[in-house]
Amino acid sequence: RESRVVTIMDRSCALALLALAPAALGFQSPAASLRAARGNAVSVAHASAYARSPSAAALRMVATAEPHGGKLVNLMADPAKVEELKKECTKTIELTDRQSCDVELLCVGGFSPLTGFMNEEEYTSVHKTHRLPSGLLFGLPVVMDTDDESIKIGDKLLLRYMDKDIAVMTVESKWMPDKAVECINCYGTATLEHPGVRMVAMERGKYYIGGPIVGLDRPVRDFPCKTPQEVREMLPEGDVVAFQCRNPVHRAHYELFTRALTADNVDPKGTVLVHPTCGPTQEGDIPGPVRYKTYEVLKEEVKNPQVQWAYLPYSMHMAGPREAMQHMIIRKNYGCTHFIIGRDMAGSKSSVTEEDFYGPYDAQEFAATHSEELGVKTVPSLNLVYTAEKGYITADEAKAEELKPLKLSGTKFRKMLRAGEDIPEWFAFKSVVEVLRANA
Repeated sequence: RESRVVTIMDRSCALALLALAPAALGFQSPAASLRAARGNAVSVAHASAYARSPSAAALRMVATAEPHGGKLVNLMADPAKVEELKKECTKTIELTDRQSCDVELLCVGGFSPLTGFMNEEEYTSVHKTHRLPSGLLFGLPVVMDTDDESIKIGDKLLLRYMDKDIAVMTVESKWMPDKAVECINCYGTATLEHPGVRMVAMERGKYYIGGPIVGLDRPVRDFPCKTPQEVREMLPEGDVVAFQCRNPVHRAHYELFTRALTADNVDPKGTVLVHPTCGPTQEGDIPGPVRYKTYEVLKEEVKNPQVQWAYLPYSMHMAGPREAMQHMIIRKNYGCTHFIIGRDMAGSKSSVTEEDFYGPYDAQEFAATHSEELGVKTVPSLNLVYTAEKGYITADEAKAEELKPLKLSGTKFRKMLRAGEDIPEWFAFKSVVEVLRANA
């Protein structure tokens, strides 16, 4: 049987975003755009694999799921040519944590079919239409930013991270983006209350630069990250359901992704691929290295033969529906054909009002609309609750049987953690709690 694998602006102008009204720019929320698309669907044929560089290599794959765009790219240089490539560089750039994640995913093919940072045409097309100029779906722009006025088209940049030479970039495009419009299109808002908008406005530089890159080496991280090719090779034959998370896995998460194997479109004999993002996320989240430790101890505690683990060097945008699409594309490149879309996936709250920026099912609906074209089936997550009588069951089942769900808020959990109080095992795994306490 064929193997199928499941799974803003110049900083000085940042505050001006607060005054921008989405309606003034003709913005529709992802949910509104979805409703419009349902009434006026447009069929867009898949283009041939996008490539900026003829050196992008097709890789042998164990998993048979076709990569996004048709080819899994590999931008890593021949080791014998690394020193020669370094000598050609005219400038050196020290990468931030976020930039290092983007560079690594480009080099190993996680962002296939991209072979470098997007140029202005590609960037504009993606933030406006969530498509590359070829028509191929792509959720969010992948851009390199800088404040360096002297960088010019034709420059070769040596990209370094943690005192290590990571890649060489050839600058083919340089522009000053309209970050306000970018944020409206990608995040549905331009307010600095949104963590993704704050990142674009206050972390990214004044200019974006685009062009092909060649990988020299991979960053050394506290969490080892397998390449798409390596993940494909470790996945067993059959369906593998990918589960994305950015927080420690607690009992409800575990129940959710293991029960995904009972979904109508998944083989119950399949495997779950737990594929957390361990790069930067948003303020207040648990650091990536600590999250990695929780995953490792949990893997040993459960020793579930139907669960595989791998880690992703991805920087979260908290972009809701758009980011759900981005995750589906990435997991497709890692060999996945199914992906769990959680309630309010990649969602975020206002830092001022604490109101949600997206509806609880916006990401699920947006993903479902594009699922067939992407070639990745969605598996909506179950709304599970814990009851003393029956353990974890769906909220609908609990209501029908008049069972009272037990609840423990995240705030209360963190308070109990700090105080050294016992955490109920129906809520969290003992091994995970021990790691969190040791790194508090």
